[in-house]
Amino acid sequence: MDNRRLLLLLIFSFSLVMLWDAWQKYNQPQAPAVAAAGTAAAPAPKPSSSLHAPLPAAPAAVAVGTAEKADTVTVGTDLFKVEISRQGGDIIRLELKDYRDSVRKDHFFTLFGPQHQYYAQSGLIGDGLPNHKTLFAVAPGSRELAGDAQTLELRLEAVAGNGVRVAKVYTFTRGSYLIGLTHEIANGSGKELLAHAYYQFQRDVKAPDGESYMVSTFTGPAVFTDQEKFQKVNFADIEAGNAKFATKADNGWIAMIQHYFVAAWIPEPGLPREFYIRKLESSQNPAVAAGVIVPVPLVAPGATVSLAVPVFAGPQIQSTLEHLAKPQADGGIGAQGLPLVVDYGWLTIIAAPIFWCLEAIYKLVGNWGWAIVLLTVAIKLLFYPLSAASYKSMAKMKTVTPRLMQLKERYGDDRQKLNQEMMALYKREKINPLGGCLPILVQIPVFIALYWALLGAVEIRDAPWILWIKDLSAQDPYYILPLIMMGTMLIQTKLNPTPPDPIQAKVMLMMPFIFGVMFFFFPAGLVLYWVVNNVLSIAQQWQITRMIESGGKAANDSKA
Repeated sequence: MDNRRLLLLLIFSFSLVMLWDAWQKYNQPQAPAVAAAGTAAAPAPKPSSSLHAPLPAAPAAVAVGTAEKADTVTVGTDLFKVEISRQGGDIIRLELKDYRDSVRKDHFFTLFGPQHQYYAQSGLIGDGLPNHKTLFAVAPGSRELAGDAQTLELRLEAVAGNGVRVAKVYTFTRGSYLIGLTHEIANGSGKELLAHAYYQFQRDVKAPDGESYMVSTFTGPAVFTDQEKFQKVNFADIEAGNAKFATKADNGWIAMIQHYFVAAWIPEPGLPREFYIRKLESSQNPAVAAGVIVPVPLVAPGATVSLAVPVFAGPQIQSTLEHLAKPQADGGIGAQGLPLVVDYGWLTIIAAPIFWCLEAIYKLVGNWGWAIVLLTVAIKLLFYPLSAASYKSMAKMKTVTPRLMQLKERYGDDRQKLNQEMMALYKREKINPLGGCLPILVQIPVFIALYWALLGAVEIRDAPWILWIKDLSAQDPYYILPLIMMGTMLIQTKLNPTPPDPIQAKVMLMMPFIFGVMFFFFPAGLVLYWVVNNVLSIAQQWQITRMIESGGKAANDSKA
């Protein structure tokens, strides 16, 4: 097998694997659209006996309604527009003001909301204690983070009976996607109160709006513990009842991940916790509940205790996630492993430092498009020796192509003799038939990692480049970059030696059109990378080919 056939096989195999993987993700079972859904679909969880002393069974809710019927409170901050239902005090809608909807660009992006039956719920487990089905009263107070105020609190209160009062206090902080949630329990009864608190996400199994099978990424729950590390849980495994994840620890968090965004409940490190993920049988549509249960400190008669577990709900900005992962002593909240929610595929170890370099360049130039261009140039320079070796091999192959065609005509009926003569020619001319492919093999992991780094970076979402490119994470609206990429691939095909086999030659000519059509559906940032890489490759290949051909001509003239 010569180098052209091997290269063709590599390109085809890589494309097939990428397309099949994306198609599998895109075709996960999806639920029909729903206009609105109640937050009461998920039942209150129960802790295992080993998490704490045994508790009575979870009681019926104090008051039950549906999210549509229950009153809601709207809170506005510099980053959020949040709707909180009086039923359960749950977050039933959360809009991110710094991000636009994937489809409707005149709307804010909605993370929680009825369109995906996606809610952040919490409650208490214990005798008569309120859960996410209980109707809360809203305490008076400001609903907007205005002026120079740095924080905004929303207080919801419920009477649990037997003299026990419970309050849920949300705290919003300017410039932060971390929302504080504190349960305050005042024990007015004459006996000690033992309770657990639970925090969960309820979500359907549909992919986020705007996802395509060409750029599909993971959507679903994830659990992190220091012992078991980062574990993603597929919706299909939850549906089949064989989902595997860490269930108990004294550290870690649980999250619901989708492309570019994440929501995570993050209990304080050192606090015992129990994770759970299950499908919801009572839900109107296929949906899951993923959450964590933690014990509440024992509440003595007449005493009041507080338990704070924040929820992060926002974009997967690397610097923000890394800050939250720091210990509390360093200003974080000890959410170790939180940066892993950014989906860099199976080459995270390479993709993460590549994005770090991309971000460093962006800080210098102030534009993500030009940062991609400069990073591509840097990577091309890094691999210049390998690329040069590959192009030299191709250039030498091109000079002997006429003689290969003569051998094919002479020994076309004798494959064994043809191969012997071809190998003898390669040996005389000091050509390695695989010399053009092996350097490419070394570079493939870096190119794949860069693909995932650009695909997973929320920083590039809605980021403009120049002229008609207003969003590097979206398709080129006029397909100009894919057409340019198609043209550069055609030029590269012409610079490469023509395969002796006519079928191979036709397939190689078709490849630019096949890849060009595929890239019509790719984000503009990815296409920009390939265009710049192709232009640099053409310049390097043309120069090396010109030098080889002129050197060969000079050698022939001297012999003459």
